[in-house]
Amino acid sequence: MKISIITVCKNAAATIKDTLESVSSQTWPEIEHIIVDGLSDDNTLDIVARYSHVSKVISEKDEGLYYAMNKGIGLATGEIIGILNADDVYASKDVIHQVMCSFDDSSINVLYGNLVYVHRDNLNSVFRYWKAGVYKKEKFHAGWSPPHPTFFVRNIFYKQYGLYDTRFKIAADYELMLRFLFKNSLNPFYLDMLIVKMRVGGISSRSIRLRLIANREDRRAWEVNGLKPHLFTLILKPLTKLKQFIFKWQK
Repeated sequence: MKISIITVCKNAAATIKDTLESVSSQTWPEIEHIIVDGLSDDNTLDIVARYSHVSKVISEKDEGLYYAMNKGIGLATGEIIGILNADDVYASKDVIHQVMCSFDDSSINVLYGNLVYVHRDNLNSVFRYWKAGVYKKEKFHAGWSPPHPTFFVRNIFYKQYGLYDTRFKIAADYELMLRFLFKNSLNPFYLDMLIVKMRVGGISSRSIRLRLIANREDRRAWEVNGLKPHLFTLILKPLTKLKQFIFKWQK
């Protein structure tokens, strides 16, 4: 069974080597690694060209991160699709092996696991630990969502339920997971292992202003799906991050 891993990048020369080596070192034999580049003007593509495991590269102007993700999904031929951004790495060489063995169970529609935020210059320096926990539908009302970089989906469900909604600039990943899991009740599997190391500095966490925009988009994610959050759902969502710092110190 083949998995397609999509890496979206633009001017990622400082970090993409780590991402490429992370994928190339995976023990699972059937990996299609797709690079979607937004016309980098540094040496990102020169670095990509050094890695023979890369299956497809497309470099052209696009309209943002989620457009690029959708482009990659459109190119994917694997039965399973995962997204690994150019700042991130898989936590160990057998991550994809464990993911794909889990998908041997045909009742599993999507899979997610745990994630650590690490400092940009040291992938072993943990900033906070996101232990996702077993899925319960009502958790979404309490502000929960899975870590998007650990979110793997059977390709067929992108065709059935749609791609990333590019009307969202920051929270399209949250909207998609809400749509797949909460609205359409896809069956998820929680793989209780560390899957991704993510460098700090994600788009929604760079400033208070962007966090406020993300919060408004989180609300709209419920609205566009005809869903209604509880009174405190969107207040609780950013507060759930506090547990990640606490869990880090317990590790």
